[in-house]
Amino acid sequence: MVKQKKRKKYIFVVGGVMSGVGKGITASAIGRIIKSRGFEVTAIKVDPYINVDAGTMNPIEHGEVFVLDDGDETDQDMGNYERFLNINLSSDNYMTTGRVYQSVINKERNLEYKGKCVEVVPHIPMEIISRIKKASKKDGADVTIIEVGGTVGEYQNILFLEAARMMKVKNPDDVLFVLVSYVPIPSKVGEMKTKPTQYASRTLNAAGIQADIIVARSSKELDDIRKDKIAKSCSVDKKSVISAPDVESIYYVPLNFEKYELSNTILKKLNLRAKKKDFKEWKKFTQNIEKAKKEVKIGIVGKYFKSGDFVLSDAYISVIEAIKHSAFNKGLKPVIDWLDSEEYKKNPKKLKELNKYDGIVVPGGFGTRGVEGKINVARYCRENKIPYLGLCYGMQIAVVEYARNVLKLEDVHTVEMKKNATHKVIDILPEQRKKVKNKEYGGSMRLGLYATNIKKGTQAFDAYKTEIVEERHRHRYEVNSDYVEQLEKAGLVFSGKSPSGNLMEIMELPKKEHPFYLATQFHPEFLSKPLATHPLFDAFIKIASK
Repeated sequence: MVKQKKRKKYIFVVGGVMSGVGKGITASAIGRIIKSRGFEVTAIKVDPYINVDAGTMNPIEHGEVFVLDDGDETDQDMGNYERFLNINLSSDNYMTTGRVYQSVINKERNLEYKGKCVEVVPHIPMEIISRIKKASKKDGADVTIIEVGGTVGEYQNILFLEAARMMKVKNPDDVLFVLVSYVPIPSKVGEMKTKPTQYASRTLNAAGIQADIIVARSSKELDDIRKDKIAKSCSVDKKSVISAPDVESIYYVPLNFEKYELSNTILKKLNLRAKKKDFKEWKKFTQNIEKAKKEVKIGIVGKYFKSGDFVLSDAYISVIEAIKHSAFNKGLKPVIDWLDSEEYKKNPKKLKELNKYDGIVVPGGFGTRGVEGKINVARYCRENKIPYLGLCYGMQIAVVEYARNVLKLEDVHTVEMKKNATHKVIDILPEQRKKVKNKEYGGSMRLGLYATNIKKGTQAFDAYKTEIVEERHRHRYEVNSDYVEQLEKAGLVFSGKSPSGNLMEIMELPKKEHPFYLATQFHPEFLSKPLATHPLFDAFIKIASK
């Protein structure tokens, strides 16, 4: 008897009405609940823009650029997938319109279409399908979640929806569609309105797709009347209308979905036999959130928060989540304030407000705006023994500050800020110099996973408890090796270096001089997960809480 090959299953998550209502969290939460039933799950993000990757986009407009092990610069939702699914993804799990078209054009140039006329349809959707199946196979997934960026009805994502439709037609029992739609409650009306969701559903129908499940996002829980109306108007059964009200923490979402037995509904629709139902670890983490009472107050000093009259934290979402992971797992309630670095240059007297925080984080960034304010913050934290964690740029400005105020060197800066500085303590990577000169900025940085050797007897070693670690990088500039000896003689400790010893990966002050003053050239926040917190964030939060 021939053993039947196990069929791969695919769940497409699409958005209706408007963006920003939680498609990424919905996709991540669905992945979590399916994984908790004993299935192997992976996730793919589709971004319908022409950019080949997310690396060249402004964080204020698009949010954080998340970096994978293989160096791919991706959308921030990839971070959500990794955090919820407790896995590490690769460039195979991320695609953009630019990347898909680039691949098809390259194949055409290489005669891989054997002389055929290459057209937008069907060749672009076929390329999309090929990429989805490749990622699913590579990750050994039983179920693959595919989030399609944007909202239904937009011109930009129509080809991705066409690819999804083609997959559904070929294997109707293996493909499922989840529509995430906003259900508003206009303040002047005072009633929950389902009409936008009805329009979103019919717009999806116009693309040849019928939603199997509708996740209704709203500020409040859906009542029975609205569920019934959505079910009847959008041609789904009532049990497939899932209420997704606002919650205090995104990590409650999987458990909220299970309140409506969503995993059972999905498994039934995909003809999958339900396995175990193990939410033990996830429930324990969410219980820690609920129990956390003692506050730990953290200030994040950045320059990407302001957008007009609004404050946007998406530019630093991985940093924020990493703080939460470590705090909650220690039974602490994180209170996070966004601090505009430009204010500390305009008005240095404001630095005194840093005293009210248990710890300060200076995350990554690019460009000249706000840098002097960050340098002032680094100095204030160093001199006043406020726990300090610098990430990437946060390490570079700490080194500049130390060279200025401890070494007493004049005209010290990073080359990024001042090309003609007398003392370039932060300089460009030699291999990147030519690329920058030719204005080749896309993908031109040191990207992805690299090894770091940890020095014993340091704060870094106390945190990691091992001599070799691997961390994700995203930067173009490094500590200038010409100044390392001077800095070390003056008391700065480089507790983490590349295996060659040429690249400085972690700097810190001796434990006897400061409770916690540590900065990394890499981005530890990219590897922090609710069920696998990062050692450096754990160490920082532990000291800050004291």
